[in-house]
Amino acid sequence: MTVRLSVKRLNVTIGARKVLTDVSFEARRGEIVGLVGDSGSGKSMTALALTDLLPRGAHASGLLKLNGIETDWESRTRLRGRRIGVVFQEPATALNPLMNIRDQVTEVVRLHSDLSHSQSRRHSEELLARVGLSNSSIPGDRYPHELSGGQRQRVAIGRAIVREPDVFLFDEPLSNLDAQLRDEMRGEIKKLHQQLGVTMIYVTHDQIEAMTLADRIVLMREGVMEQIGAPLDLY
Repeated sequence: MTVRLSVKRLNVTIGARKVLTDVSFEARRGEIVGLVGDSGSGKSMTALALTDLLPRGAHASGLLKLNGIETDWESRTRLRGRRIGVVFQEPATALNPLMNIRDQVTEVVRLHSDLSHSQSRRHSEELLARVGLSNSSIPGDRYPHELSGGQRQRVAIGRAIVREPDVFLFDEPLSNLDAQLRDEMRGEIKKLHQQLGVTMIYVTHDQIEAMTLADRIVLMREGVMEQIGAPLDLY
């Protein structure tokens, strides 16, 4: 199976403190790879390195390959046309509180396409429908503060789909939801993956989420990758 994303010997330091040590893994085309570990294990720092969102003062080294194009963190070379769609733990940080959800998705559609305004509106309605947000009970003229946490997360996923990313990165997307809604959203993410067939990196501290969603799991502890394998192998 084609390797979509490859991370080799990723090291991250903040000042004199080493927070990631020689992290290496691959994500194949259409695969869900779970990054699992307790708080401070380095899983979220790995996600930040992949999205060029490392905190101030952090220094990264190693090699990153996406779609066969290799770059390195040390020289801060950017991959031309790199497309990694990110869904964060708290979707409200990615949503404009002054815009309704239809306009928020339409705005991203227009930024990433040559469609007219009316075409962008139609496309945004299609995207909202794909994430279960286009019906009479949840109209597109709702604002973020009028939505539940799960509904806001669906809008964030819809906005990420617009870019047609090569890789989706989910950073603890369900940790702020209650148990029932987490179960529901796990099913929605699995369904979305089956529909899109894209590669996903899924960061979580929840072992059940990882076992349920991931094809392979990267187990991290204190900045080191301890194990990698299929869920049943690790179990």
